[in-house]
Amino acid sequence: MSHLTVAAKANNAFLLPTLLAVNYVKQTLPGTDITVVFEDVEAIGSQGSKLELKTDDGKTIYDDDILKHLENIYEPLQAGNTEQVDEWLKRSTALRPLDFKALDQPLKELDSHLTLRSYIVGYSLTLADLAVWGTLRGNRIAISGIRKAATPTSRWFSFIETAYPWVTIAVAELSASAQKRKAAASAAGASYNIGLPNVENGVVTRFPPEPSGYLHIGHAKAALLNDYFAHEQNKGTLICRFDDTNPSKENQEFEDAIKHDLSLLGIYPDKTSFSSDYFQEMYEYCIQIIKDGKAYADDTEKEVMQEERFNGIESKRRNESVEDNLARFAEMKTGSVEGQRWCIRAKISVDDLNKALRDPVIYRCNMEPHHRTGSTWKIYPTYDFCVPILDSLEGVTHALRTTEYGDRNAQYVWMQEALGIRKVHIWDFSRVNFIRAVLSKRKLTKLVDEGVVWGWDDPRMPTIRGIRRRGMTVPALREFILKQGPSRNVVNLDWTLFWATNRKYIDPVAPRHTAVDKQDVVPATVSGVDGVQTADKPKHGKNAELGSKKVVYSPKIILDQADAATFKQDEEITLMNWGNAIVRKINRDADAATGKITSLELELHLAGDVKKTDKKVTWLAQEGQDLVPVELVDFDYLITKDKIEKDEDIHDFLTPQTEFRSEAFADCNVAGLAEGDIIQFERKGYFRLDRPYKDGKPAVFFNIPTGKTG
Repeated sequence: MSHLTVAAKANNAFLLPTLLAVNYVKQTLPGTDITVVFEDVEAIGSQGSKLELKTDDGKTIYDDDILKHLENIYEPLQAGNTEQVDEWLKRSTALRPLDFKALDQPLKELDSHLTLRSYIVGYSLTLADLAVWGTLRGNRIAISGIRKAATPTSRWFSFIETAYPWVTIAVAELSASAQKRKAAASAAGASYNIGLPNVENGVVTRFPPEPSGYLHIGHAKAALLNDYFAHEQNKGTLICRFDDTNPSKENQEFEDAIKHDLSLLGIYPDKTSFSSDYFQEMYEYCIQIIKDGKAYADDTEKEVMQEERFNGIESKRRNESVEDNLARFAEMKTGSVEGQRWCIRAKISVDDLNKALRDPVIYRCNMEPHHRTGSTWKIYPTYDFCVPILDSLEGVTHALRTTEYGDRNAQYVWMQEALGIRKVHIWDFSRVNFIRAVLSKRKLTKLVDEGVVWGWDDPRMPTIRGIRRRGMTVPALREFILKQGPSRNVVNLDWTLFWATNRKYIDPVAPRHTAVDKQDVVPATVSGVDGVQTADKPKHGKNAELGSKKVVYSPKIILDQADAATFKQDEEITLMNWGNAIVRKINRDADAATGKITSLELELHLAGDVKKTDKKVTWLAQEGQDLVPVELVDFDYLITKDKIEKDEDIHDFLTPQTEFRSEAFADCNVAGLAEGDIIQFERKGYFRLDRPYKDGKPAVFFNIPTGKTG
């Protein structure tokens, strides 16, 4: 007996080829005894291998050598084409990187090779097909493009999956291992027993968004945690304070959008305030801190100041007199040309190891009119000066801040001590990070301004409005965020679990409908049907409360080309929501190279057992109903890299194509749907209606991810 150990946390593109080869051997040589064990690790033992095979003769083989070993001892894997198979085993490794750019050339070469081929080597399935198919299937970057494109590779990929359904067994085994791991983590849940101190006299938290953009999923975590500790755990008070201290970036549109998005999340602050409500108080505090000798005016050029702070060099203005500093602050307040040269800096330290304490700027000029106070003020406090003051003044007891502010916590405390105001307890929590997503407001603004996306509510954007437009439900969003808890551990989350949470909520309530692809649609005549008939059927087989829909039966129907291409002469199939039919005639395109089905002749066989058919397909009657034209839109990630570093340019990692549209015909019931409705097109997926059918214009549906990788 041979024993294969798999490091289940390793890159699936590395693991699947070997698992497929093992399954193939078991399929073709039933007496083969190879046990497979999944270990919840990224690497096995001191070797650091991802795969380990112990053979029945006592040998231990690792990683890629296992495929070569299987090829040598099981002849069907190479079918007499050893050299060519070996070449493709090597070439398949180029398809492993989780990087779009690195995959581009190998995929182009594969497309070229498969243009007129059904198999990679020869005329039957070999280890070459399994290695390449498994690598692509295990690579989430590659599979995303292959599933959506119409290329020779996507055709071949679907053919292998359809012709050899056992390949999905290996995928399912690996997925089951991952799901078991995720389920265990999910069951553990998130602990909110963080020992928040000084709660006996009441809790007041605050959520301080800047009205310079739309809320994204990272903001959602901050808002929900503040809401949780104020309302659910301690029956306290939540303040939403708009940090409107930079008139160059802020406007009323963003403020209104943030209020609306908070309500969508089920967050209702007990009080809404604005930093601009306290401009006078903060101005007076700045005068106080200057008089106390703890702040000074500085006209050092911005670039020079940055360099001096970095190198721990004292500003030439640091030891100016209080009188001179006050005079310059007064000049700043007028907004004069002279005043605009100056800023106010806190006098904390020149060379502290914590660079956040190196005399930060606390006041600066801005001549832009403020969207609430107009041109009253020409000077504005910085976030680092404003927040500790207002937290104290507004009675905040606990300031929940993301760990990225960790270095600035000492600065926060210094401000409150320097001004002699009430101190506020700080609690740090980790921000939400997702792979292949940008949560920097500056970078998101670039994408909007440069037209990379349609706007802040683009379904590819990680904004609250974007993910809701894609089909995320509010209960699912709340559950997912709250499950992350207030932990300080920084993790990069996978979108699959995010969307899998959503699927739990939409599946029980999404009405079922039918859509057939318009491209190469296959007409079929059905004998045994007595004219056009209609029937009322449940919109959802397991939820009668959703009501019924009209289903039309007729001698003339249409089917997807992809389904028809799999039919065999005299094969019995199931027409979903109708019954069985026998394929009596298959008409093909005269061009043998395409092999497209042009029409079918079916014989209705309602006495057939639907449980015994391999193929259960969707269809639509061409008569007796007005089919609704629809556009089905799917999206890819905006960026090609799991994480973009601060010094990297987002433009270098933009996915070339992220929007995929296909035309289809939908059943007549779709005409009555409203914007925002979530449905399931059976066998195609879940969709949210973005634009209803009107005035002859097709309805537009956005595909909702379900958390499945394929």
